[in-house]
Amino acid sequence: MEHILSDRINSLSESQTLAMARLSRELIAQGKDIISLSIGEPDFDTPQFIKDAAKKAIDENYTHYTPVPGYPELRKAISLKFKRDNNLDYSPEQIVVSTGAKHSLTNLALTILNPGDEVIVLAPYWVSYIDMIKIAEGKPVIINSGIEADFKVTASQLEKAITPKTRMLWFSSPCNPSGSVYSKDELLAIAQVIAKHPNIIIVADEIYEHINFLDKHQSIAQFDFIKEQVVTINGVSKGFAMTGWRIGYIGAPKWIADACTKMQGQFTSGTCSIAQKAAQAALEADPSSIIPMQEAFKKRRDLVLKLMSDIPGLILNEPKGAFYVFPNISYFFGKSDGETTIKNADDLSMFLLNKGLIALVSGDAFGNPECLRLSYATSEDILIEAIKRMKNALATLK
Repeated sequence: MEHILSDRINSLSESQTLAMARLSRELIAQGKDIISLSIGEPDFDTPQFIKDAAKKAIDENYTHYTPVPGYPELRKAISLKFKRDNNLDYSPEQIVVSTGAKHSLTNLALTILNPGDEVIVLAPYWVSYIDMIKIAEGKPVIINSGIEADFKVTASQLEKAITPKTRMLWFSSPCNPSGSVYSKDELLAIAQVIAKHPNIIIVADEIYEHINFLDKHQSIAQFDFIKEQVVTINGVSKGFAMTGWRIGYIGAPKWIADACTKMQGQFTSGTCSIAQKAAQAALEADPSSIIPMQEAFKKRRDLVLKLMSDIPGLILNEPKGAFYVFPNISYFFGKSDGETTIKNADDLSMFLLNKGLIALVSGDAFGNPECLRLSYATSEDILIEAIKRMKNALATLK
């Protein structure tokens, strides 16, 4: 039997973060002592009060189908969270709860884009954005930024990229993979550009909101003159260590929320009932409950930057959020240890995996082929050992 797959699936790339995680697991199964810093997952366990809420939901028989956009009480909690934490006014009717922020983003692409519509994506970008846009038959338009600009795109660059076919703008702040955070003034400048084009929708991915080392997270939807063109994406996976619970959500103009509900109704219907009740407990809690995790991530960031600054050839900046470091490693291109010659970031990530026994992700996956992404969402002892291995392996390249 001939194995014929659709052009759609054949056109998609495997997520390089998940691919590196899979490769790491395979090498570990072969007995290799691999340290994986490739996956974006907090190493903390979900707080006990959230788990208790889930157990209570089971005992109270929250085990039936849920409304497609989420339980009313969860959407109310999200509405109040937006007001409390971000000073954003989204009514419960403007909120759609989905099976992770990935699902939320895919819903948006499928409901807004027509074939050939252009989507401006600020690089570096999260690895899945490009393929989500392709699934919806949109055309990604990448605006590049480098470490010298703190991996942030300017309003001037954005203005030049807009064409009559531009339909959406996608970006994350705090950013995965760079950890960069757009300031209020930088977001205002972007908003002023987009406001000149009322048919463009901004997709603001704020999943790392609570892992932010500045004074206050800034949302682009805070500006009244642009809020009807903004969809705010968030979830509980990163800030509350709830990756496996799979809860993401949007705050959006009602016409977009209604469209996403319609789309979701044909794919998954409402997401897991127990996970929704757990997310409700998380979002209703005092935000101070997760400060210890924030403080641990900041301490790890500072440790990683200190250790990596001792590695010749790396160019570093200071990430202001998320839990990644995204060094420029182009110094090593063309160098060799006598067996392997490094031509690009993909080669260097495989070299570090095979020779250094540490798993990182090539920056090519995020639109910056001169970088590597390192996740510091693990213990300090593991980070110290991983960067020691990195330093020793890189020292063999001449």
